[in-house]
Amino acid sequence: MVSRSRRRERQKLIAIVDYGMGNKHSVLNALQYLGIEAQVTADPEAVRLADRLILPGVGAFGAAMENLNRSGLREAMNEAVLRRGRPFLGICLGMQLVAGRGLEKGIFEGLGWVPGEVRLLQPNDPDIKLPHVGWNDIIIEGDFPLFQGLKKERAFYFVHSYAFCTDNPAHIAASCEYGGRFVAAVARDNIFATQFHPEKSQKNGLTILENFADWEGGPC
Repeated sequence: MVSRSRRRERQKLIAIVDYGMGNKHSVLNALQYLGIEAQVTADPEAVRLADRLILPGVGAFGAAMENLNRSGLREAMNEAVLRRGRPFLGICLGMQLVAGRGLEKGIFEGLGWVPGEVRLLQPNDPDIKLPHVGWNDIIIEGDFPLFQGLKKERAFYFVHSYAFCTDNPAHIAASCEYGGRFVAAVARDNIFATQFHPEKSQKNGLTILENFADWEGGPC
């Protein structure tokens, strides 16, 4: 069996998409800690030709989509992910953007890669406040390559007030409880996305990033 380090030597650069919003450098630092080659880029051509893509993000859905559309990065990602089948990892806002639409301060069209919409969390306990900030255990909903090797305690770090909602359970990779259950990760073909922040989730998060570096994009 070829080791991860040997496989990684043959991998091309991971493109971390820079659209002016989010935690791109913390993602880069986590990958560099693992010895995984990556670059932060706002160049649509670099994104179009990337071997793997990571879309991080912190901020508002509508503003994020405006930046992606205006910069040409949306079309470049469509080319890489939908037409070339490159593995994709969305993080936090980057997960929400793969939905069909977002309902944050209006109605905004998303990338539309995974059917669903992004809605405000509505905890069933009035003492539970938004945003949801901190560590919570996730519930893995199936056998997904990016979850391989996780330790028994499956806590991850969250910072969000909105969550992905889908009627298709096949696309739910993980869920979480915060005044009710919400979707913590989605998966479809070569697309995987998490509401939590792997780059801030210590060993568990590093495991997911390392798995992504080795993932060929399916099945999910």
